[in-house]
Amino acid sequence: MLRGATDDDVDTIRRLRNQQANRDVSITSHEIGAAEHAAWWAAASVDPRRRVLIYVRDGETAGVVNFSDLDGTTGSWGFFLDAEGLAERDETLPAWIEVMREATTYAFDELGLDLLTGEVLEHNTVVRQMNRRFRFVEGAASQRGAVSVIPISLRREDRRKK
Repeated sequence: MLRGATDDDVDTIRRLRNQQANRDVSITSHEIGAAEHAAWWAAASVDPRRRVLIYVRDGETAGVVNFSDLDGTTGSWGFFLDAEGLAERDETLPAWIEVMREATTYAFDELGLDLLTGEVLEHNTVVRQMNRRFRFVEGAASQRGAVSVIPISLRREDRRKK
């Protein structure tokens, strides 16, 4: 299940984002401090072109989904999971599939998008494979600092349906 993030979720969002597994596959991989995170939340929580959602699995916060650059027909997205908690419960793969299904459904059915975009690190072959499973199309890689980033996109008419 996805629900809107609130002020009560801010510390949990930061804790999950700072898990090493999530930092390893993020464009910005430094540990995010309290002041930096507070500034991000202050801006994100009032930005009409953004949605920050909490992914809940079996009653537990299991991840965060971010939508940005929403303009009515297009938007960008990304997510991260509670890598440590899901691994302990041996639920990483089912949660990953579920959050992608719920997030793409939200993008097209709730937000009414026609095109959903995002980015993935070129070396993150596991995520790239899952993106293809969900019918995301990759663009040409570009260098962003020390990492190579691949744009991805999914059109409403190309998405997987239940």
